[in-house]
Amino acid sequence: MKRSYLKSSPHFFKPVLRAFWLGTAALLLLATLIPAPLQEPASLAKVPNPVKSAWFLLWIQELVSYRIWLIYPLIGIGLLFIGLPWLQRDLPERARWFGRPHRLLAVLVLCLFVLIVGLTVVGLWFRGENWALVWPF
Repeated sequence: MKRSYLKSSPHFFKPVLRAFWLGTAALLLLATLIPAPLQEPASLAKVPNPVKSAWFLLWIQELVSYRIWLIYPLIGIGLLFIGLPWLQRDLPERARWFGRPHRLLAVLVLCLFVLIVGLTVVGLWFRGENWALVWPF
Protein backbone atom coordinates (compact mmCIF):
# COMPACT_ATOMS: atom_id res chain seq x y z
CA MET A 1 0.00 0.00 0.00
CA LYS A 2 2.81 2.45 0.84
CA ARG A 3 4.44 1.98 -2.59
CA SER A 4 1.70 4.05 -4.22
CA TYR A 5 2.37 7.12 -2.06
CA LEU A 6 4.57 9.96 -3.27
CA LYS A 7 7.38 10.99 -0.94
CA SER A 8 7.65 14.71 -0.35
CA SER A 9 9.70 17.02 1.76
CA PRO A 10 8.61 19.77 4.16
CA HIS A 11 10.35 22.27 1.85
CA PHE A 12 7.62 21.66 -0.73
CA PHE A 13 4.85 22.66 1.66
CA LYS A 14 6.34 26.03 2.62
CA PRO A 15 5.63 27.64 -0.80
CA VAL A 16 2.22 25.97 -0.85
CA LEU A 17 1.35 27.41 2.54
CA ARG A 18 2.72 30.82 1.51
CA ALA A 19 0.63 30.74 -1.68
CA PHE A 20 -2.46 29.76 0.34
CA TRP A 21 -2.09 32.71 2.71
CA LEU A 22 -1.30 35.15 -0.12
CA GLY A 23 -4.35 33.94 -2.03
CA THR A 24 -6.55 34.25 1.04
CA ALA A 25 -5.27 37.78 1.70
CA ALA A 26 -5.85 38.74 -1.96
CA LEU A 27 -9.41 37.41 -1.85
CA LEU A 28 -10.16 39.27 1.36
CA LEU A 29 -8.73 42.48 -0.08
CA LEU A 30 -10.75 42.11 -3.29
CA ALA A 31 -13.89 41.32 -1.29
CA THR A 32 -13.53 44.56 0.65
CA LEU A 33 -12.67 46.72 -2.38
CA ILE A 34 -15.13 45.39 -4.98
CA PRO A 35 -18.75 45.55 -3.89
CA ALA A 36 -21.00 42.57 -4.46
CA PRO A 37 -23.26 43.16 -7.47
CA LEU A 38 -26.44 42.72 -5.47
CA GLN A 39 -29.64 44.29 -6.68
CA GLU A 40 -32.90 45.23 -5.03
CA PRO A 41 -35.43 42.42 -4.38
CA ALA A 42 -37.01 40.99 -7.53
CA SER A 43 -40.13 42.67 -8.83
CA LEU A 44 -42.18 41.75 -11.90
CA ALA A 45 -42.94 45.43 -12.44
CA LYS A 46 -39.26 46.30 -12.89
CA VAL A 47 -37.08 43.79 -14.72
CA PRO A 48 -33.41 44.83 -15.04
CA ASN A 49 -31.81 44.95 -18.46
CA PRO A 50 -29.62 42.93 -18.76
CA VAL A 51 -30.43 40.22 -16.27
CA LYS A 52 -27.05 38.86 -15.22
CA SER A 53 -26.18 35.64 -13.44
CA ALA A 54 -24.35 35.49 -10.15
CA TRP A 55 -20.68 36.44 -10.57
CA PHE A 56 -19.47 32.83 -10.36
CA LEU A 57 -21.76 31.79 -13.24
CA LEU A 58 -21.36 34.95 -15.28
CA TRP A 59 -18.58 33.48 -17.43
CA ILE A 60 -20.92 30.70 -18.58
CA GLN A 61 -23.58 33.26 -19.48
CA GLU A 62 -20.95 35.25 -21.37
CA LEU A 63 -19.73 32.16 -23.21
CA VAL A 64 -23.23 31.10 -24.23
CA SER A 65 -24.01 34.64 -25.38
CA TYR A 66 -21.53 34.14 -28.24
CA ARG A 67 -22.90 30.77 -29.45
CA ILE A 68 -25.31 28.41 -27.69
CA TRP A 69 -23.39 25.31 -28.75
CA LEU A 70 -20.33 26.44 -26.75
CA ILE A 71 -21.94 24.82 -23.71
CA TYR A 72 -21.02 21.36 -25.09
CA PRO A 73 -17.23 21.82 -25.01
CA LEU A 74 -17.72 23.26 -21.53
CA ILE A 75 -19.47 20.06 -20.43
CA GLY A 76 -16.65 18.03 -22.00
CA ILE A 77 -14.01 20.04 -20.14
CA GLY A 78 -15.93 19.54 -16.90
CA LEU A 79 -16.00 15.78 -17.46
CA LEU A 80 -12.28 15.86 -18.26
CA PHE A 81 -11.57 17.63 -14.96
CA ILE A 82 -13.61 15.03 -13.11
CA GLY A 83 -11.54 12.27 -14.69
CA LEU A 84 -8.12 13.91 -14.26
CA PRO A 85 -7.09 11.89 -11.19
CA TRP A 86 -7.56 8.63 -13.11
CA LEU A 87 -5.71 9.75 -16.25
CA GLN A 88 -2.27 9.64 -14.60
CA ARG A 89 -0.65 6.26 -15.25
CA ASP A 90 2.66 6.48 -13.42
CA LEU A 91 3.61 8.24 -10.24
CA PRO A 92 6.40 10.80 -10.57
CA GLU A 93 9.60 10.38 -8.60
CA ARG A 94 9.14 13.72 -6.86
CA ALA A 95 6.57 16.49 -6.81
CA ARG A 96 7.21 19.56 -8.99
CA TRP A 97 5.37 22.61 -10.19
CA PHE A 98 4.90 22.29 -13.95
CA GLY A 99 6.85 19.01 -14.06
CA ARG A 100 7.88 17.78 -17.51
CA PRO A 101 5.33 14.95 -17.88
CA HIS A 102 2.41 17.19 -16.91
CA ARG A 103 3.55 20.54 -18.27
CA LEU A 104 1.06 20.56 -21.17
CA LEU A 105 -1.84 19.78 -18.84
CA ALA A 106 -0.72 22.42 -16.32
CA VAL A 107 -0.45 25.10 -19.02
CA LEU A 108 -3.85 24.08 -20.42
CA VAL A 109 -5.49 24.39 -17.00
CA LEU A 110 -3.79 27.74 -16.39
CA CYS A 111 -4.99 29.06 -19.78
CA LEU A 112 -8.51 27.85 -19.03
CA PHE A 113 -8.42 29.67 -15.69
CA VAL A 114 -7.32 32.91 -17.38
CA LEU A 115 -10.11 32.50 -19.96
CA ILE A 116 -12.73 32.02 -17.22
CA VAL A 117 -11.52 35.09 -15.33
CA GLY A 118 -11.50 37.12 -18.55
CA LEU A 119 -15.05 36.08 -19.47
CA THR A 120 -16.22 36.92 -15.95
CA VAL A 121 -14.66 40.39 -16.13
CA VAL A 122 -16.26 41.05 -19.54
CA GLY A 123 -19.65 39.83 -18.34
CA LEU A 124 -19.52 41.79 -15.09
CA TRP A 125 -18.22 45.19 -16.21
CA PHE A 126 -18.32 45.36 -20.01
CA ARG A 127 -21.92 44.31 -20.71
CA GLY A 128 -24.64 46.92 -20.87
CA GLU A 129 -28.25 47.18 -21.96
CA ASN A 130 -29.41 44.35 -24.25
CA TRP A 131 -26.08 42.59 -23.56
CA ALA A 132 -24.16 45.04 -25.75
CA LEU A 133 -20.46 45.64 -25.17
CA VAL A 134 -19.95 48.94 -23.36
CA TRP A 135 -16.96 50.81 -21.92
CA PRO A 136 -17.49 51.01 -18.13
CA PHE A 137 -15.14 53.94 -17.46
